[in-house]
Amino acid sequence: MIKFIYALITFILLASCSSLLKYKKSDEFKNAEFEKKVVIVEEPLKEEAKDSVSGTGTVSGTTSSSVSGTTDVSGAASVSGTATVSGTTTIGPKPTTPFKAKLSKPKPPAKPKKAAAKTAAAPVSQGRQPDTEDSEGFNNQRRPPVDPFRVGESVTHDVKYLGATAGQMVLKVLPFAVVNGKKSYNFVIELKSTSFFSKVFAVDDKVQTYVDYDTLVPHVFKLDIRDSGQVKEAQAYYNAEALTADYWEHRYTEKHGHEEKKLSWSILPYSQNPFSAIFYMRVFKYVVGREYHISVADDEKNVVFKAKALERAKISTDAGTFPAVRLKAEIYSRGNLAKASDFYLWVSDDDRKYILRIEVKLPFGSIVSEATKIVEGKP
Repeated sequence: MIKFIYALITFILLASCSSLLKYKKSDEFKNAEFEKKVVIVEEPLKEEAKDSVSGTGTVSGTTSSSVSGTTDVSGAASVSGTATVSGTTTIGPKPTTPFKAKLSKPKPPAKPKKAAAKTAAAPVSQGRQPDTEDSEGFNNQRRPPVDPFRVGESVTHDVKYLGATAGQMVLKVLPFAVVNGKKSYNFVIELKSTSFFSKVFAVDDKVQTYVDYDTLVPHVFKLDIRDSGQVKEAQAYYNAEALTADYWEHRYTEKHGHEEKKLSWSILPYSQNPFSAIFYMRVFKYVVGREYHISVADDEKNVVFKAKALERAKISTDAGTFPAVRLKAEIYSRGNLAKASDFYLWVSDDDRKYILRIEVKLPFGSIVSEATKIVEGKP
């Protein structure tokens, strides 16, 4: 969410050439160090997702938007790295955990061992970790009782600025992957400018992030940016056991040519990356008046994403009419984002917590990203 909002603002401010920047050598970008650390096995989507649905249970596109909007933006991106393979082919050591396309049933709790002595103190429940996050409805577990994510899900947004549609954002849930032997969610965000807005600034970006199924912490994100100003490919590896993050970047601009960057830093326990946080905020059971904190590791920094649940209300979009929770979000220690005076999100008030609307108020107008189509995915 951090980089997405920053990209929205940057997208509106920039005026540049009218086509995507070309760089013939971009296919030669390699990252051997990343490939040594990460092994990813993906499974293809074998069945068509369900028809798109609205909040009233009808096919999307039948209800007109009741919210005045304004602009689109560009932003994230993803790149499939060379360590990622589809089907059953793998790179590197064979994963220790077999891939399972369906959600695995939770294992029954282990039988408690007999106390060594009658005087031994009973263990104290640690509760859901980290204790900086809200634990409402989690039953002291990392995972919520109802999984909000379904394979094949996609939520399409139009992004507008001053009444003009600047582009489209699509949030997707792809089939599960295995990352270093661990079953993982496979989330994708795509951003693309409209043909009209591309005359001002063209964008065709994608980001892919893999999140551990059991712990809900990210393993990897891969970024692929193609816009009027730059060509960039990046990979990041988040080691939740060692509490470290590594980031590798190849970037090309006409002004500076080909540049490379490597970052490594220590992260806080249970940190999200700036893209997994967009999906992770869907796991909470929002209570009006309560504030929710998420630790995010990004760009050698450990920042805090905060969201306060303001109210419950219905929201009408082109995807349908939904009961929703309106959140006001704040990002701490992120420099330029302080320019966004107000940052609001609407999520559906159900077990799915679809992101229905994002609104960023700026001194010179508002950026609005709103759902136009929702494909439910398979339970």
